[in-house]
Amino acid sequence: MEKLLTSHQVAKLLNVWPETLRRWEKEGKLKPLRTPGGHRRYKESQIKKLLGEDQGINSTSKKCIIYARVSTAKQADAGNLQRQKERLTTYAVEKGYQVTSIYTEIASGLNENRRELTKLLKEAHKGNIDIIIIEYKDRLARFGYKYLEQYFLSHKVAIEVIETNEEKSPREELVNDMIAIVTSFSARIYGKRGGRVAKKLMETIRQEVTTGENDSNGHNPGTNP
Repeated sequence: MEKLLTSHQVAKLLNVWPETLRRWEKEGKLKPLRTPGGHRRYKESQIKKLLGEDQGINSTSKKCIIYARVSTAKQADAGNLQRQKERLTTYAVEKGYQVTSIYTEIASGLNENRRELTKLLKEAHKGNIDIIIIEYKDRLARFGYKYLEQYFLSHKVAIEVIETNEEKSPREELVNDMIAIVTSFSARIYGKRGGRVAKKLMETIRQEVTTGENDSNGHNPGTNP
């Protein structure tokens, strides 16, 4: 008898919320069985098909890897990374793709040594995937996206960006990226003095950001609240 999975188990495997499973059921994308008590149970083969683990089923479907990224642990703790995975997984399932892997990481878009991005490059080189799904272009790289796109296309791997409008990145994330750039160039230009120079510049950047936040909240920095 085929193994049956609970809603909780399936939601965890697919990285989606239980509510999404119920929506897919209404749309006919998933067809759970019902226990005598009315609880939903899903055939393991049906879930493997969605994950691309059953090569004998739907073998002509395009294989994809989902890549999700946030810059800070604070963003991940706030649920941003999980919601990003949820949206990407929903998109892949609705497209009928085989999700072979879901790569997630907490790292700056300027970081050139991201472990999951490196794995993504290797999978493309091996010819194991057809599509990479990301939410915004800057999830893959803050700068140099075109170079990555050309690399993947040279290995016949397409990138699908599910949000066409440019992302309004959180202020904190942009500030962290700016500081990373300043620190790197200060070290190259000023050598040993670079640390002190970078520190002063970082203080100025954060002060300007704080001033901007106060202005956007309707406060005049030149007057008392």
